[in-house]
Amino acid sequence: MSEVAVIGAGTMGHALALVFALGGHAVRLTDADPQALARAPGLMEAALATLVEAGEVEPAWGARGIGQHVRCCASLGECVAGADLVIEAVVEREDVKRRLFAELDALMAPDAILASNTSSLDIFPLVPPARAARTLIAHWYTPPYLCDLVDLCPGPATDPAAIETVRALVAAMGKVPVVFKQMVQGYVANRIQAAIAMEVFRMLDEGWVSAKDIDDSVIHGLALRMPILGVMVKADFTGLAVQQQVMANGSYIPPTHTDGSATLARLLAAGQNGVMSGQGLFDWSGRSTEELFRERDRKMLKLKQALRAIGPIEGRVKEGS
Repeated sequence: MSEVAVIGAGTMGHALALVFALGGHAVRLTDADPQALARAPGLMEAALATLVEAGEVEPAWGARGIGQHVRCCASLGECVAGADLVIEAVVEREDVKRRLFAELDALMAPDAILASNTSSLDIFPLVPPARAARTLIAHWYTPPYLCDLVDLCPGPATDPAAIETVRALVAAMGKVPVVFKQMVQGYVANRIQAAIAMEVFRMLDEGWVSAKDIDDSVIHGLALRMPILGVMVKADFTGLAVQQQVMANGSYIPPTHTDGSATLARLLAAGQNGVMSGQGLFDWSGRSTEELFRERDRKMLKLKQALRAIGPIEGRVKEGS
């Protein structure tokens, strides 16, 4: 068991605290916003109840709750004191992270590992030099108690032993770590997701299709194959000659980078930010955010359990590929 400190109790932070508690670790959680910290226990309990209901977690967890495994701390110093692993899950702003890393350097144990959950920033230039060897990126996907992928990236000075420690810890909790040789902004899944986002919002801006058309195309086309074949195995099943010819034909021209989407700008100007605001690309009014998140989690768990039973089609990994 490790002592784990999670900095930031928002969307990712409270969920990461739950993941590590379920993994058998002693967890402390803090946030600069007292309201965010106060909301965290309720959010963790709701997620835990869904996991118990789905049979993913022993029923005993439902009886004893999360309180005895995650301690909410009012101060940063109390949270990180003696921690083996400190997870940073604060806002994606360089100035905020730089300031936090400086504070943590003075508060953390010399041999503690600092892991940032950043989704896109190169945080390594922001870390004090003395802390660089024990700093890495451990990026999770939301909700992390359902999504098993964890991206692990070293910085230029990261000790390989620190990466291996976190890789082993994550794998022991049943997660799927992908270890990068160096910092790759966006990792794999987020880079693919970014390319998809650029394309679908271009189609909306041009008025070619509706948001429902896009989701129907993904759910009834791409999504059926991807959990079983992935992307690269699917290419082998299609035939690499076909893949090469399609790319050579040049019939698809990727969208160029812009300052954003006109569709998104219009919705955001109207205060329509998605599920959390009740309106977005779709109408979510009439149902609470908690109810919608719970439905999402329940359905994702059923899919995850079905896919676990089915399993993917996997070829043998070729040397050098």
